Amino acid sequence: MKIAFRDELFELEEEPPRAPRIVLAEEASPRFLGRVFGGLRGGAEIVLQNTRLTPAERTAQLASIEAVPHAGEPATLLFTSGTTGLPKAARLALDNHLANARAACEVLGLDATSRFLCTLPLFHVGGLAIAFRCQLSGATLLLHERFDAPAVARALCSGVTHVSLVASTLARVLDACASFPPGVRAALVGGGPVPAPLLERALRAGLPVLQTYGLTETSSMATCERPGAADGQTAGLPMPGLEVRIAGAEIEVRGPQVMRGYLGSPPVQGFFPTGDLGDLDGRGRLVVHARRTDLIVSGGENVYPAEVEAALLAHPAVREAAVLPAPDDRWGQVGVAYVATDAAESELRAFLAGRLAKFKIPARFVPVAALPRNAAGKVDRRALRLLAD
Repeated sequence: MKIAFRDELFELEEEPPRAPRIVLAEEASPRFLGRVFGGLRGGAEIVLQNTRLTPAERTAQLASIEAVPHAGEPATLLFTSGTTGLPKAARLALDNHLANARAACEVLGLDATSRFLCTLPLFHVGGLAIAFRCQLSGATLLLHERFDAPAVARALCSGVTHVSLVASTLARVLDACASFPPGVRAALVGGGPVPAPLLERALRAGLPVLQTYGLTETSSMATCERPGAADGQTAGLPMPGLEVRIAGAEIEVRGPQVMRGYLGSPPVQGFFPTGDLGDLDGRGRLVVHARRTDLIVSGGENVYPAEVEAALLAHPAVREAAVLPAPDDRWGQVGVAYVATDAAESELRAFLAGRLAKFKIPARFVPVAALPRNAAGKVDRRALRLLAD
């Protein structure tokens, strides 16, 4: 695989694994990919950790898996908190990644002439999936260390054929450039639906947006609009080889790209319930109604309210806390914390800074005397949203 990085072209150099399980917490680079692909080829499990986490968060993640033995096959372990806020490691075997990559190459028409721009972190499944697609198809991987809207716009005007974004970063790219050449074949957008005005703006600028739906547990894209047939109304058809069904309004998936299971938990058998709500239209395309319960998708990062609430409740002056999503022009969504406390906002922010990554810390804090609760004693989030309005 050819990797364009910092204005230089590299060939992927695989680094043999030093142990059966390797922990990586690094920013994107050719060497990072060499360690991942070399480790997998050598049969290792690669534990990928978000570099934005605090040391305490990374330690907690590793403690949650240290007693679970290597399964004996090459795999990555990627952490996803689900709705509980507790760290869970999704075990994605090498063949799961390859199944997803084969499907993506088929749908997107990737080949040796393609240039795929990756600004997504490689410790997230979305970024890692791009590397697998390029390795399989022979496409060139254009690797950026972080998202920078002007840099992305320049790349899209200079031969890039494919890029993956979220709605908030798509908007920032369009702010940086109003017109793009016809050589851009697809701008994949995940992490939630694209607002209609933003989609229209992208199309006027010459960016062929394909909406997608996926999650860590499906090795990235589970559905995708098809080039030439995208209308912005759905998250597209299932990826080749993947089955999608709706059971009790919940999206369920089955196929070779679905993870083996969560580390330390029973393996996935049959259809995997995503926890997301949706429907299939008359053409079999997925319409996503809601992401996982109360999930906040902020600038492409998943923020789980339960985790943030637990951190707030660890403060001795916090009596109650609830975190809800709120729309944000720049990040798509941000967290808003409703807190029953006598502590000042500055004190709460300082307290959270040592416990949570910066992107998880709420953008706003709203003081309340008490949280509204339902008859079962659970926080009434619907009432809280009404209170916010």
